[in-house]
Amino acid sequence: MAELAHPARALWWLFEPVHALTYFSPEGRAAYEAAGLRGSWRGYFAGRSAPLGAVDAPPVVAAFFSFAPGMVERALPDVWGRATPQAALAARVSGAEAALQRVLETVKPHLIDRSVELLERAVDGLDCCGRVLAAANAALPRPEGRLARLWHATTVLREHRGDGHVAALVAEGLDGSEALVVRCALDIRREVLQPYRGWTDQEWDAATDRLTGRGWLAGDGSLSPEGRARHQALEAATDLAAARVWAGFRRSELDELATALRPISTACRAELPLLNPIGLPVSS
Repeated sequence: MAELAHPARALWWLFEPVHALTYFSPEGRAAYEAAGLRGSWRGYFAGRSAPLGAVDAPPVVAAFFSFAPGMVERALPDVWGRATPQAALAARVSGAEAALQRVLETVKPHLIDRSVELLERAVDGLDCCGRVLAAANAALPRPEGRLARLWHATTVLREHRGDGHVAALVAEGLDGSEALVVRCALDIRREVLQPYRGWTDQEWDAATDRLTGRGWLAGDGSLSPEGRARHQALEAATDLAAARVWAGFRRSELDELATALRPISTACRAELPLLNPIGLPVSS
């Protein structure tokens, strides 16, 4: 694993692309369309929120955090008139499995099997208190087939980390739009991130003004020394919140998991758009 990164972060760098493949693969889009969810955002909001049931927009605005409320409201609850949560869940698994079947064709099967074994052990040890998305996904029946199981395990673990990250953002006093402005001040261009999350120019500029007024941003829009320190603190809090699940693993097991996951992750990352809103580093 990356020696300069917290183990929980180094592992996230590896398993996040496995989950994220479903948002960008043609197989994922086709599965949602076959279920009646035409358009990428209908599939996204239906598939990701389906573990919660046929919810309306407010809980999803809260749980997803960085999406503009208006963007969520355009999808929910409309999607439930097009597909039931059960149909959306079936579509996301079948689409993910089909995409992984193609993308991991040359990866040695024993690496996939060992990744599944260790990731599912981590999932079995999760404490999901305070983590709504993680708990909802962890409560779903474990799918059949090693590729579906691989995707499900990475999904539970990334939602677990994401719930903890949202808690860290809230503790730092950031709202959804402000969190994105901070991220763009670091390393992602606004024109990439803003459209993916649905905030208007007026809302984005207002968030920038608030952050400048609170000392997070310098006058040129870059992170101030205070903003950089606070961002580092919230990222450290995110890693700490994600670390407990790995405490029961020996270092040799974590290294083994990283070794097994690396070719899987590399193959999945190659399928993701170079410019995307996920926020992974360029290399891991």
